[in-house]
Amino acid sequence: MARKEKQYHFIYKTTNLLNGKYYYGMHSTDNLDDGYLGSGKRLRYSINKHGEVNHIREIIEYLPDRESLISREKEIINLNEVAKEDCLNLKVGGDGGAQLPEKQRNWILAGSKGFTNRIKNDEEFRIKITNHLIIQTKENHKKGKYQYNTFTDRNHTEETKRKMSCAKIGTGTGCNNSQYGTCWITKEGVNKKIKKELVGEYVNNGWILGRI
Repeated sequence: MARKEKQYHFIYKTTNLLNGKYYYGMHSTDNLDDGYLGSGKRLRYSINKHGEVNHIREIIEYLPDRESLISREKEIINLNEVAKEDCLNLKVGGDGGAQLPEKQRNWILAGSKGFTNRIKNDEEFRIKITNHLIIQTKENHKKGKYQYNTFTDRNHTEETKRKMSCAKIGTGTGCNNSQYGTCWITKEGVNKKIKKELVGEYVNNGWILGRI
């Protein structure tokens, strides 16, 4: 049975009772007592070392379906959470979430104190961090680390193409078009796009319809 067809969908937290380290995950099941603790790499290492008896799983939140579950996990297991020292997660939430490289995770951990505030308030620092991540991502792609998450040498099936085409029907037309209800006006060589209901006001100030 597909996971989306299971009866229960929930976010859980598995905690190591000996050191307090924890792991967040999502699970779909028909049996709430199935004993599932999680499948994360660092979590499995913890379980193998300390035993299942020293780990406890608690259900944090129930979701109505698999889609909602995936979306909620992305919100809970974010980059800031993964960067915490006691967190055993190695990747952000959501099916197929990209794993955070250990080197990058340690780098974030080293400067995690005040990291978020500095990102928000220090433009130079934010640019530096962004450029670093861009360079590192490109290097990882060159090394083939992300091949599992690319579409190289693969093609959409005809059925997939049909579904994609159907999904786009009606988008970009009428009120769904991002340009709906707007028009161009010009004055002294300056072009400007405005809402149509404002045309009269601009025309009275010397603007004309159209653009150069």
